[in-house]
Amino acid sequence: MFEFNPKGNSLLDDQLAESGLEMNIFGIIAGVAGLVGGIAASQQASQQNAQAQDNYEAQKRASEEAARNTNEYNRRVFEADKINYQRQREYEWTTAVKQWQYNSEIQDYQYLQTARQYLGSVENTQQQLTYNSVAAQQAKAQEQASLAEILNSAAFQREGMLIENLQNEGRAALLQAGGSRAKALQSTIAEQGRNAAILSASLMSAGMQSQRNMQDIALGRYADDLKARNAMMIEPERLPDIPQPIKPPERVFVEPMQATAGYIPAPMQQSIFAPLISGLSSGLSSGASIYGNLKKP
Repeated sequence: MFEFNPKGNSLLDDQLAESGLEMNIFGIIAGVAGLVGGIAASQQASQQNAQAQDNYEAQKRASEEAARNTNEYNRRVFEADKINYQRQREYEWTTAVKQWQYNSEIQDYQYLQTARQYLGSVENTQQQLTYNSVAAQQAKAQEQASLAEILNSAAFQREGMLIENLQNEGRAALLQAGGSRAKALQSTIAEQGRNAAILSASLMSAGMQSQRNMQDIALGRYADDLKARNAMMIEPERLPDIPQPIKPPERVFVEPMQATAGYIPAPMQQSIFAPLISGLSSGLSSGASIYGNLKKP
């Protein structure tokens, strides 16, 4: 019959109790080690998170500072462009007005010079016409004097012929009566007729030539007058006024677009609890592994 051995049971219980105690100790040690490792990893993750956050904040400040600097620069450039445009606009307008005034003065001066030349040309033409008139009158007077001289000479010739005719008639009358006396008278009368006809023809020719000379004098004066008038300048006309300058439309300025800070993505934050849980879990797993190895025979 089997008997219960209290001593044997007590030894087994002692071994089991000792093994459980050791298991608890190893488990605690492993759990503490895992927890310590998790805390260290959690602290490292917290430091990395803090560093990432600092970097993120620094990048944001740098981006905002760059945006402010860009906006300030664009504003100053915009204001400088407006000032430079107004100065350039005033300069160009002043220059255009001065150029217009100068061109107008030059145009007036040129017109006055041309008008003076025209007046001089008119005066010269009038003098030439006066000279042509005086020359024609002198030529006519000379021609009339020549004709008068011819007429006077003809009158003297006619008077001489008359005297000579009377003398010839007197000599013929002294001749004896009869045929010789009649012939002498007829001869004298015939000679008188011829001389009278020659003198009349000469006077008629001289008169006609005088008329032709008068016509030539008139035609010559007309040609000289026409030449003088053709040489006269054309009366100048004043040119239209030079148009006044007109200001161009003002430039439309568009304010520069405001620069904004660039997008900086927020850093990915590491979990600080995951290392604690992971360390604790790792410690418990290690303790369980040790306990299992102790239970093996």
